[in-house]
Amino acid sequence: MARAALLLAALSTLVAAAAAGGDAPPGKIAVVGAGIGGSAVAHFLQQHFGPRVQMDVFEKGTVGGRLATISVNKQHYESGAASFHSLSLHMQDFLRLLGLRHRREVVGRSAIFGGAHLVLEETDWYLLNLFRLWWHYGIGFLRLQMWVEEVMEKFMRIYKYQAHGYAFSGVEELLRSLGDTAFINMTQRSVAESLLQVGVTQRFIDDVVSAVLRASYGQSAAMPAFAGAMSLAGAQGNLWSVEGGNKLVCSGLLRLTKANVIHATVTSVTLHSKEGKALYEVSYETEQGHNSDFYDIVVIASPLPLDNSSSNLTFQGFTPPIDDLQGSYQPTVVSLVHGYLNSSYFGFPDPKLFPFASILTTDFPSFFNTLDNICPVNISANFRRKQPQEAAVWRVQSPKPLLRTELKTLFRSYYSVQTAEWQAHPLYGSRRTLPSFALHDQLFHLSALEWAASSVEVMAVAAKNVALLAYNRWYQDLDKIDQKDLMHKVKTEL
Repeated sequence: MARAALLLAALSTLVAAAAAGGDAPPGKIAVVGAGIGGSAVAHFLQQHFGPRVQMDVFEKGTVGGRLATISVNKQHYESGAASFHSLSLHMQDFLRLLGLRHRREVVGRSAIFGGAHLVLEETDWYLLNLFRLWWHYGIGFLRLQMWVEEVMEKFMRIYKYQAHGYAFSGVEELLRSLGDTAFINMTQRSVAESLLQVGVTQRFIDDVVSAVLRASYGQSAAMPAFAGAMSLAGAQGNLWSVEGGNKLVCSGLLRLTKANVIHATVTSVTLHSKEGKALYEVSYETEQGHNSDFYDIVVIASPLPLDNSSSNLTFQGFTPPIDDLQGSYQPTVVSLVHGYLNSSYFGFPDPKLFPFASILTTDFPSFFNTLDNICPVNISANFRRKQPQEAAVWRVQSPKPLLRTELKTLFRSYYSVQTAEWQAHPLYGSRRTLPSFALHDQLFHLSALEWAASSVEVMAVAAKNVALLAYNRWYQDLDKIDQKDLMHKVKTEL
């Protein structure tokens, strides 16, 4: 009798699964955007649903999104995200999977410029650098490091959760599983406030922390503490980049997935119904004209909405309407300048004596955030960085396009200037709530996690979460979604 009851229960489970999609995987999946988020989610979706699913990836620009290069004198240089942290585990996995290599590191010293003089200079000696930090700022830098390490240790739990197949429907649920209320609170209070509380001095925040945040986010220490902690983790060294260009990760994943890349602008996603299940019509514009197609699952892997862009993607037929998308993005302009640095501006009248490859800035001057003597994406064995008195390729990050007078301030003369403008990161403080990954049953917003923190690895984490969320929802494995006390559950599964 008991056995019959078990068989009946198993049969009812199978019937429920069949009603929700059963063993049949989705027929077609659409991904809007072919940056790191879009290419990673296409890879993860195929990993879970299998190779028979048709994967259409829509991209209005070039594959790679904010991973991009610019050519100067027949050499290619990074114009988007330049490097990744050693703890970027998904990106490390992609590198191994695709057979790509780490780019050879060409070391260079950094300094922080305060608008009138250099407030901090790096030397070639590690112990001397530590002594200078202690002499200027006390033990604040150690307290900062401990604070960042505590945040990163908790954030790294996400990889264990994902390895066990757990997913989260919203950013708040994900953060709560990692750091309980602490991470939620860190999205609502500033970096400065949090660091002052753990004993970091205001001077250290103004001189060093602000410079790092301007370099990574183009924003100040008034930005949320969680995003700031993730940025400061990347400033502690152990960085790497991809030989041949970071964008090779995106094109490699799409090639591995055998995704059908459609060069088009997606204009709308419309909800339909088929046999009681949601079906999504994606409308798009190509050079040939207007087209549309139907999909079982749709992932929006580009920022929504780009309030300060020409994005016109609309959602139709949804009740209630999809409108929880408020928030602006911080524009960043990257200028690659081939020319001679004006070292006098930084206090070095003789350019031969200028020892730095990278200049970060405090809140002053306001017209640029960082200045870097950069290397090409392909570095030969005999490559050497240009000396300061030579014409070199400099990467300048600024909030707005550089005026001619500003270029003349930074450079004695120059041969060429090429620019790329990105809606690089969320403008933190422009929205009050953390968004959801799930816009509808099988319609997902990948960039939601950027409103907690924004980086290439964060987008890869979001991609894995969305792929798992789509998979668990498709097969109605609700025990794998938004579970509480996951650390305990994961330990018992080992």
